[in-house]
Amino acid sequence: MPTALIHFHAVRRLQGIALLLAMWCAAALAQAGPTASARASAAANGHYRIAGTVVNAVTGEPVRRATVAVLTEEDGHVIESVESDNDGHFALERLPAAKYQLTASKRGFRTAFYDEHEEFSTAIVTGPDQETDQLSFRLVPGSVLRGVVTADGGDPVQGAHVMLFLKPKGHRMNEAITQVGNTVSDDTGAYEFGNLAPGEYLLAVQAQPWYALHRAGGETKPRPANDPSAALDVAYPVTYFDSTVDEAAAAPIVLAGGNREEANVVLHAVPALHLSISVSPNRQDERAQTEPTMRQSVFGTQVSQGFSVNWVAAQPSGAEYTDLSFVSTIPAAGRGAQSHVVEFTGVAPGHYELTQGDPPRIVDLDATESQQMDPALGTPTQTVAGTLRTGSGPALTEQDNLILELRDSERRRSPIQTAGNRGAFNFAPVPPGTWELWAWGSGRQLQITSITIGNRTHAGNLLTVRDRPLSITVMVSQGETRVQGFAKKDGKGLPGAMVVLVPRDMSAFEGLVRRDQSDSDGSFSLRDVIPGQYTVVAIEDAWEMDWSRPEVIGRFLPRGISVTVTDTSGRLVRLSEPVPVQSR
Repeated sequence: MPTALIHFHAVRRLQGIALLLAMWCAAALAQAGPTASARASAAANGHYRIAGTVVNAVTGEPVRRATVAVLTEEDGHVIESVESDNDGHFALERLPAAKYQLTASKRGFRTAFYDEHEEFSTAIVTGPDQETDQLSFRLVPGSVLRGVVTADGGDPVQGAHVMLFLKPKGHRMNEAITQVGNTVSDDTGAYEFGNLAPGEYLLAVQAQPWYALHRAGGETKPRPANDPSAALDVAYPVTYFDSTVDEAAAAPIVLAGGNREEANVVLHAVPALHLSISVSPNRQDERAQTEPTMRQSVFGTQVSQGFSVNWVAAQPSGAEYTDLSFVSTIPAAGRGAQSHVVEFTGVAPGHYELTQGDPPRIVDLDATESQQMDPALGTPTQTVAGTLRTGSGPALTEQDNLILELRDSERRRSPIQTAGNRGAFNFAPVPPGTWELWAWGSGRQLQITSITIGNRTHAGNLLTVRDRPLSITVMVSQGETRVQGFAKKDGKGLPGAMVVLVPRDMSAFEGLVRRDQSDSDGSFSLRDVIPGQYTVVAIEDAWEMDWSRPEVIGRFLPRGISVTVTDTSGRLVRLSEPVPVQSR
């Protein structure tokens, strides 16, 4: 080939390569988003964009056709939404300068806010010099837990009550195991829970044998050994995965994103128990009697009873029962002055809480055999009564709701609830122990600043019940003070940092501490802050840290920023200097 022709083809080849490179670069730039000049042009028009890629948090693959939406930061109103393309890319255009919540959803994935941790997430701030078009939105695929409930011999159990519980990660303050799911097995014994978050779960099953035939209340004669009905007087104990009746031995089920796990449970019928309690008339009112109650809880959550409660008339001596036509039909006012017996029949072996007597006493009962209960057994309970008051002194006027939660996590017990009227409330019966008090009014949580018992006042929301009734005054703050500032690292706002408002009075830590997650520009807002002295700290990659322990969070206090909130601080306190972001 002539030299000139070779040169011509070489030039054309180089031109072609240059053209391909130019096209590739243009495509890469288009994919990467607008240039700085394009962003500046948009900013000049007051328009900004939020863009990025939705990816599978487990595999890293792009998620196509996910719905991505921007919401107002204050009330969650949807402003605009788009679908991600085949490469997971999304772009929300022409947005005014503001702070937005960003959410994404797709079938088979957990709907989430951007960079979500627990109840916190990072909001996206648009405006001059804010780079918001290179976001990576990680969606976690939902997990599925399914299984089959069977009985002795392998027969399926239809209508079994299947309960799913989530264990805390271990670093949250006094957080108990919580129930997150509830379903019923079908005619094949199958059950399923879908779209579950990653975590460690526990499973419990409660059911009744369909063929069970329990002894009638008041039956005193022993059954003959060959009585066929004795074999039908059976019950299923609450059974945990992996087929144990010991709550402490329940096997955890660990789910990661996108798991499909199977957890089968086998129920074994055992002889049902019969518990009886003698009930005497009330001393002040001979015609009034306090009916004993027996409750069973699973991981601290009260479950429906699986047994029968029968009132049986007794002879004046209390030695023998009368005819069974009397059973379970006697209204309280018609039981008369004589003693009666309450029978719990068809009881499955297990742990129960029995409340009996007047004043009530609590019996922690490990029921393993039929028996007549001693009516004098139990720990006396107390009443906790008092008044909610504001800092200015007057009692509240609206209807209030109050809850007592037992602080000792080893003694699982359902919370005690009551309603307040014009600030006055009364809890009864309350077992001894240390309790946390929570209050709500006008549709929002009331912030408890202190509790006064007698002439002693302590900060926070803890109270201890001992051997006598308590009369308390609870001070609440109706203020809505926010502490706002910026978390910065190397002079730049850092998104996703955990920001903690730590009270100077560590004895009231649980009632006063506040947390937030820094937004895309490093800003944060700590809400409903009670008057007091605090230190604000910001920690990077801290969401798995045991931050609630004073010795842990105390390591970060020397580099924190001090702030004082008073009754006259107003609704907003802005920090005058940024909070330095510290490493774990």
